[in-house]
Order: sequence, then C-alpha cells, then structure tokens
Amino acid sequence: MAQDAPTAVELLEAVRAYLHEDALPALDGRAAFHARVAANVVAIVAREITLGPEADRSERARLLLLLSLPASDARSFSELNALLAQRIRAGLLDDRRDELVAHLRATVRDKLRIANPTHLGTT
Repeated sequence: MAQDAPTAVELLEAVRAYLHEDALPALDGRAAFHARVAANVVAIVAREITLGPEADRSERARLLLLLSLPASDARSFSELNALLAQRIRAGLLDDRRDELVAHLRATVRDKLRIANPTHLGTT
C-alpha cells in the first residue's frame, strides 16, 4: 500500500547512509563489520522492493513461455524451476538452447541487480 513520504525505500536509504557515513567511521573491528553487513542488507532490501516485482514478472513470463504453459498457471517459482530442471535433464529443451540460455542469463542478471549489482559493473 502506498504511504506518505518518506517511502519505505527512502527510509532504507536513510538507514544505509547513516550506517555508512556516521556509524562506520566511528566503529572498528567486529562492530564495523556488522555495521557494514547491516548497511548491505538494507541496500539489498531496498533494491528488492524497487526491482523485485518486475524481475519476478519477467522471470515468470519467460518460464511459462519456455515450459509452454498458459499465463494462468498458478505454480510457484520453485515448482516452475523444478519443472524446468526436469525438462532440461530429460533433454526436452535441447532444441531451444538459445532461448534457455537467454532466460538463465536474464534471471541471473536480475538477481544480481538486487543482490549485488557491483558484480554487473554497475551500482
């Protein structure tokens, strides 16, 4: 549900900034490490809120297309990915290798955009 400003993402960004700019410089050792981890977690949650819904929609659409399932299919991501793995093992997608590789690359890119965009060379 939409709320008044600040948004959840803005609040998370404020916490991340506080941890990086105020808390970390005043800490050392174990406490600094934990503050750095906390700042990273806050940043991941903010990216999940911002990027997660579209990443999920895109992945679901690609999975349904690869698996030749209707858009109305209600299976979970776990079930769809298990079915994909089963079909890969059975060789049922061998003739659609390029499509499969494109799906896997897009899925990994979306996951990295959320978990750690520095691995993509972006921030």
